[in-house]
Amino acid sequence: MSNNDLTNVILAAGKGTRLKSSLAKVLHRAGGRTLVEHIVRACGPLKGRETVVVVGHQAEQVAAIVEPLEAVTVLQHPQNGTGHAMLVAKRSLGRAKLAVVLPGDAPLVRAETLKALITAHRNGNAAATILSAVLADPSGYGRVVRKSETAVSGIVEESQLTDEQRDINEINSAIYCFTLEKLWPALAHVKPNNKHRELYLTDAIAALRSSGVQYPRGFGRRRPHFPRVETQRSDGRGCDDSASGNCLD
Repeated sequence: MSNNDLTNVILAAGKGTRLKSSLAKVLHRAGGRTLVEHIVRACGPLKGRETVVVVGHQAEQVAAIVEPLEAVTVLQHPQNGTGHAMLVAKRSLGRAKLAVVLPGDAPLVRAETLKALITAHRNGNAAATILSAVLADPSGYGRVVRKSETAVSGIVEESQLTDEQRDINEINSAIYCFTLEKLWPALAHVKPNNKHRELYLTDAIAALRSSGVQYPRGFGRRRPHFPRVETQRSDGRGCDDSASGNCLD
């Protein structure tokens, strides 16, 4: 299936300071390839309009890896967060209606999972679709905060969690599908209200809610050991299931 209205956006500008390495995080290797190369290759089977890689730290080295794979690079300087990275990429997205957004350091993501994410997004007529997972130990990850069993109120970064939120074990994979005409107004309302003074893409989820987008009801089976796709719609319907993309209505 062709996705002519979809663009892939890979966020690969960060340094990855927690690795304590002079090498940019996405340039580290796994299975004989750099992390970012794994992501670009996973996007290939989606058959989108193009793949845009947002580069920053060691930009030339990252570009040298992804451009031969027919990806387009855009420079984020300075690096002011993932939300800012999307705004930097905006002009390169052209007439795309949807964007699959991925971090540059998730080498195990499969094309099949991304296809399921897109299918759930399209079937749900969604503003935003989040790929999440339930972990026994969620420490180190942003949490998916739910208003109820079937409604997400937002995503909270690890550094911003309250003591109560630290007990949540549903984590954000940082992989999304967005309807761009919904995303841009939401990002315009995101403020750098965090200790790093950065614009977080995760804050766009709460901004969508504030703009009147309704969160979905959940349908189907729950299989916590698989990633789940959480679809956020503007008409109050949706699906919440495993990465198989199944939605029972």
